[in-house]
Amino acid sequence: MAENEVAKPSRRAILGAGVTGVLGLALAQTARAQQDGKVEKAAVMYQDSPKDGQKCSMCVNFQPPNACKVVAGEISPDGWCGAYAPKSA
Repeated sequence: MAENEVAKPSRRAILGAGVTGVLGLALAQTARAQQDGKVEKAAVMYQDSPKDGQKCSMCVNFQPPNACKVVAGEISPDGWCGAYAPKSA
C-alpha cells in the first residue's frame, strides 16, 4: 500500500465492532439491573399482557404506576411474569 492510501476497514471488522457495541450495551443494562437487585424481563418470562387472570397490578411486587420490586425496567400494570405473587386479600 502506498504511503498516501488510507486503509479501509473490512465488512467483517465493521460487523464485529457493531456486535461488540450491542453486547456492551446489553451487559451494561444487565449490570445496572443487578445493582438494583432486579432481574431482566426475559429471565422471568415477562409479557405485557395478563396470564390466566393474573396481572402485575394484582401482584405484591408491583410498584405503581409502572415498576416492580423484582423485574428491571418499566412494566405494564396489565403485564405478567413468572415472579407473580398475588396480593393477600
